Amino acid sequence: MSTYDYDIGVIGAGAAGLTVASGAAQLGAKTLLLEKEQLLGGDCLHYGCVPSKTLIKSAAVYHQLTRIEEFGLPGVTRQPVDFAQVRERIARTIAEIQHHDSVARFSGMGVTVRFGDAAFIDDHKVDVDGVELTAKKWVVCTGSAPFIPPVPGLHDINPLTNRTVFSLDRLPDALIVMGGGPIGIEMAQAFSRLGSRVTVVQRNKQILSREDADLADRLQHMLEQEGIGFFCGAEILSAAEDQEGKTVVIRDAEGKEQALTGSHVLVGTGRAVNVAGLHLDNAGVVYTGRGIEVDRRLRTSRPHIFAAGDITGAYQYTHAAGYEGGIVVTNAVMGLPRKTNYRWMPHCTYSDPELGGIGITEKEARERGIAYDIVEEPFGDNDRARAESQTSGLIRLLLDRHGKPLGVRLLGFHAGDLLAEWVAVLNGGVKLSTVAGAVHPYPTMGEINKRVAGAYFADRIFSDRVRKILRLVHRYRG
Repeated sequence: MSTYDYDIGVIGAGAAGLTVASGAAQLGAKTLLLEKEQLLGGDCLHYGCVPSKTLIKSAAVYHQLTRIEEFGLPGVTRQPVDFAQVRERIARTIAEIQHHDSVARFSGMGVTVRFGDAAFIDDHKVDVDGVELTAKKWVVCTGSAPFIPPVPGLHDINPLTNRTVFSLDRLPDALIVMGGGPIGIEMAQAFSRLGSRVTVVQRNKQILSREDADLADRLQHMLEQEGIGFFCGAEILSAAEDQEGKTVVIRDAEGKEQALTGSHVLVGTGRAVNVAGLHLDNAGVVYTGRGIEVDRRLRTSRPHIFAAGDITGAYQYTHAAGYEGGIVVTNAVMGLPRKTNYRWMPHCTYSDPELGGIGITEKEARERGIAYDIVEEPFGDNDRARAESQTSGLIRLLLDRHGKPLGVRLLGFHAGDLLAEWVAVLNGGVKLSTVAGAVHPYPTMGEINKRVAGAYFADRIFSDRVRKILRLVHRYRG
């Protein structure tokens, strides 16, 4: 029987890797955690979710000052934003959360933490900066990095990415955002609200291309009202820099070439998986440019080597990475054959208003040939939304012909938080009638969930057929 240094080795200390390492160690496995950066926490903590949401909040507060008179308050004069102060707030927030992802905390659980670049020597052995370490099982959680498209001249202008945009010394005067996905939209609105002139260039004909077009278009219209410019259906041809600034040449949806010039260019055109340098071939692990291939138990082509998080190229969300980390712990440490199930994987873009969902969209239902019904409830009919002056948007419930939910979409104030109720409902198999009959506190935004469920039954309860039955049974005359 072979002897290994560790029961399980984890490469990458982001959401997936930390979940696996903490779970394995607390279950008694001798655990090794390897990280190439000098801090634990991964992209989400240092360059993604945490800094972006902190920036978004600062921008939202500053923007609210432009609406202050709507709330019956005296107007104020806004001072220009000193981005260095915003940057410092972002750094403080990261530092506060870093405590939970510290080496001391994981060492206290029994995890051995080492920093350095890991590369497979064979399917049980890795090299970490010249030190060879072995484990009976390995888990690859190396995540993803910003994808820089092969646009002529783009590398030469040193564009911003999510790894650099939060540490700027000053606020961009004019920001060109390449990409209209979640990263691009969130950053476009945040910097626009802080005072930058922002233009978004999107290859697809709509922003947030995975969402239903009408909801994405409604959000785009609201962002345009805030002053953000959009070029959708546009191709980026080249990039260059001179004394006037950074210029991106595009071909717009009508086929016309245009030159857009700004002080900064932010690339938000997707993610590339971090497989370079791992020498996965030495371990016999099959992978492509889209990620490491895994089965539903997250096993790679080598059954004792697992992969979780962005590196699989599936669902590149922090909450998905944490979920997958739990799947790996169950399979690799506990030895139970648990499989992934992404049917009810939620997501949210943290614009204002937010756009989030769970299950399939109306667009997906049409593409699959699934018969469906739609029930909607506008935020404008919610009393708390009126009190908050947050009446934009709606909730859309997609149902099959038997009244079972296929998906939910929310465009509105705190949509991500409102989505949490549907996460519980759909994962728990709760009947729609239970949601409709439940008592929600008044006045809350959460009442919109009850209202949309109740709207489905209202058409059936107050139908001509029900009225005829009641007249027959009770001799009603109305």
